[in-house]
Amino acid sequence: MTALMPPEWAPQEWLWIGFPHLAEEWPGWLEPAQEQMADFASAVAESGQQVRLLVRDEANEARARALVSGKVTLERRVYGDVWLRDTGPLVVKDGAERIARRFGFNGWGGKYLMPGDMEIGEALARDAGLAVTHTPMILEGGAVDGDGTGLVATTEQCLLNPNRNPHMGRADIEAELAEHLGFTCVLWLGDGLINDHTDGHVDNLARFVAPNRLVVPEPTGKDDPNAAIYADAAARAEAFGVEVVRIPSPGRIEREGRVEPASYVNFAITSHLVVVPTFGSPHDADGVAAIAALFPDRDTIGLPGDAVLAGGGGFHCASQQMPA
Repeated sequence: MTALMPPEWAPQEWLWIGFPHLAEEWPGWLEPAQEQMADFASAVAESGQQVRLLVRDEANEARARALVSGKVTLERRVYGDVWLRDTGPLVVKDGAERIARRFGFNGWGGKYLMPGDMEIGEALARDAGLAVTHTPMILEGGAVDGDGTGLVATTEQCLLNPNRNPHMGRADIEAELAEHLGFTCVLWLGDGLINDHTDGHVDNLARFVAPNRLVVPEPTGKDDPNAAIYADAAARAEAFGVEVVRIPSPGRIEREGRVEPASYVNFAITSHLVVVPTFGSPHDADGVAAIAALFPDRDTIGLPGDAVLAGGGGFHCASQQMPA
C-alpha cells in the first residue's frame, strides 16, 4: 500500500494551532489577532475535537489561557511564526500506520525565517509518537491541497518559484510529491492571490471539498483585484477534468491602501466544524453560506479573521491536523 496524505475532511484526532506572540509580526494588531485565534481554537474545541494550542512562553501562555475555552489544551513550544500548516508535520497514512513527512523549509523563499520554525514540525511529530522521514525539497503544507485519491492542487507561482527549489523542474517536483505524500496526479494552477506573502499558496486560492471537486472564488465587484487569477484557476481546473464550484470572494479588501489577500477559501475543516475567516466585507454572510452548503455533514461558522490576516495568514494557515 502506498502512503497517502488524507484529505482534510477525513477523521482527525486533534488539531494543532499556533498562538500569536510576536508584536513585530502584528504591529498594532497583536492583541486582536490573539483574540481571533483564541476564538478559532475555542470553537473547534467546543465542537468536540481536541485542540492543542501552541504558546511561546509563560506570558504568552497566560494570555492564551485568559482567552480560550477550558477545553483547549495549551502546549508551550519554541516556534516563531504561527503558520503550522507550513512548519508543522505533514502526516501520511500507510494502512493504519501514521508517518510524518518533513520537507525542507527556508522561510517562504528566504523572507521570514524565525527561531524554531525549522524544528517545530519534527518536535510535534516525535512527541506524538510518529516516525519521521525527511526529504530536502522545500515545501510548505499550504502549497498543496489533496482530495484523498492522489490528486493534488498547487500553484506554479509557489512550487516553481526559484526561491524554493531552483534546481528542480516540474517533473522533479511531481515525483517528490508522489513519493512522499502519495500525490500521483498534479493540477497546476497559475498565480495565487495578489500580495500573498507565501508566493501564492493554493490554500488561499482553491481547495478540494470532495474527491475531484474544487472550490474557487468568483469575483465580487468590478474592482475585485483577483478577478483574472480566479478565472485562470477555474479554467485550468475545468480543463483538467476537475469539477469546479464557485463561491463569492470577499471583494477588494485593503489595509492602509494595500490590497490584502483576503479569502474565504482559507477555511479550516475539522472533525465536526468548518471555520471560515470573515473580513467585515458585505459578502461575508454569502461566503460562509456557500461553504456551509458544501459540508452538510458538519456545522459551518464564520469568525473574524482580519487581525490574523494582518500577520500574513488565516485560520487554515495557523492550523495542522493529526489524522485519526
